[in-house]
Amino acid sequence: MDSTVATVNFLKTHKIHVLTFDYGQKSVNQEIKSSKEICEKLAIEQTILDLKWLGDLGNSALTTDNEIPSLAMDELDNGKITKDSADKVWVPGRNLVFTSIATSFAEAEGAEIIIVGWDKEEAATFPDNSKKFLNSFNKTIAIGSKDNIKIKAPLIDFNKKDIVELGKKLKAPMELSYSCYESEDIHCGRCESCLRRKRAFIEAGIEDKTTYIK
Repeated sequence: MDSTVATVNFLKTHKIHVLTFDYGQKSVNQEIKSSKEICEKLAIEQTILDLKWLGDLGNSALTTDNEIPSLAMDELDNGKITKDSADKVWVPGRNLVFTSIATSFAEAEGAEIIIVGWDKEEAATFPDNSKKFLNSFNKTIAIGSKDNIKIKAPLIDFNKKDIVELGKKLKAPMELSYSCYESEDIHCGRCESCLRRKRAFIEAGIEDKTTYIK
């Protein structure tokens, strides 16, 4: 959902090439299906990259048989519980790898910016979503790339409610996006990602067209 809203935010001003990563995540089939539908609707180019080796590293519940943590809505603001949940789904260096690859594509295509959906709410437990990470990586690109490329994170100061509200304003196809950690045909409704999405629509007072199992 975050990446969808971030993409639509630049749709009128930039020609966009979407990168979708298959890193062996449980939800990969649904994520690819969803991303294809979004790209078709927005009439933008998409490349799907095979990074299954990344999922073979570490012991993330996203890429192994380990159980995805289930939370309750009232636990989302409990730092201890969400940190434990984040640790269990952490994929080693995921955004470092994704952003480095995106930089290579940007150089090769003469692109000006790399668009990411990083946001303030997820940065609380995932440091590679933070403003500090964003600023640091932009400094790295400035040193390591011969081109003037910058990462743009329009949602970096947003919580999920803010993202839903902006998505509504931009008419982003949020209903086509897939946020669940599980491999279900529809959202499980109990993983942290599902709950944050569900809460955001409730707090924003906007209809959530997503179907949840629970």
